[in-house]
Amino acid sequence: MRQFFAKYRLFAVVLSLISAIIVFFMYDALKPIKRLPIYQPNMVNPELVDSTLLDVKKYHTISDVSLINQNGDTIAKNTYDNKIYVADFFFTTCPTICPIMTKNMAEIQRSILDDNDMMLLSHSVTPQIDSVPRLKAYAEEKGVIDTKWNLVTGDKKQIYELARKSYLAVKTDGDGGPYDMIHTENFILVDKEKRIRGFYDGTNREEIEQLLSDLQILKNSYLD
Repeated sequence: MRQFFAKYRLFAVVLSLISAIIVFFMYDALKPIKRLPIYQPNMVNPELVDSTLLDVKKYHTISDVSLINQNGDTIAKNTYDNKIYVADFFFTTCPTICPIMTKNMAEIQRSILDDNDMMLLSHSVTPQIDSVPRLKAYAEEKGVIDTKWNLVTGDKKQIYELARKSYLAVKTDGDGGPYDMIHTENFILVDKEKRIRGFYDGTNREEIEQLLSDLQILKNSYLD
C-alpha cells in the first residue's frame, strides 16, 4: 500500500495544482466586473442641482459651453471629445480648500500624463478676477501642463449654468449676485459620452486614491 501511494504521489500533487489553478481562473472569470454608476440629477444633493433638473432621472450630459483657457485658447465641449476627464471649480485667490484641491489635481495630472485618453478641466468661479494672464501665472506656479489640464474663465452666467445644470457642483448661497455661486470641493469624473461617473472630495486623500482607481476602471470599460 505504501508503495502504491509513493508511486502516485507526484501524480496527486500535480493534479491538485492543476485543479487549484482551474478553480482560480474560474473564480476570476465569474467575478463581477466593477462598473461605475452614471449619475443623474435626481441622484445628487439637491443643493447642488438647478431646480429645473431635480426630477431628471436619465440622459443627463455635460452641456457645450465655450470658455477661454490659461493660454487664451477657446475650450469647447469638442476639446474633450472622446476623453475621460476630471473637472472641478476653483478660483485663484481662494485661501482655503483650493490650494489643496489644486495640489491633488496636480497629482492626478502626474498619474495620467502618458495617457492620451485622460485630461483635466478646472473652471474659475470668479471669472471677473481670473483673467487669462492671472490663470497663466497660476498655471505656471502650480505646474499645470497645457496639453493635459485647462484652467478656464469666461462669462459668469455661462459658468454658473454649467456648474449648476451640467456638473451639479456648486451652491447658490454666495454674496447675493444674480449668478452667484459657492464652489464645493468636488472633483467630477466625466466619461467619453460626457456623462458624470463619480464625485470625489478633492481635499480628501482616500477619495483621491479612489478617483485614481476609478479612472482606470472607467478606461477599462471601453476595452470590453
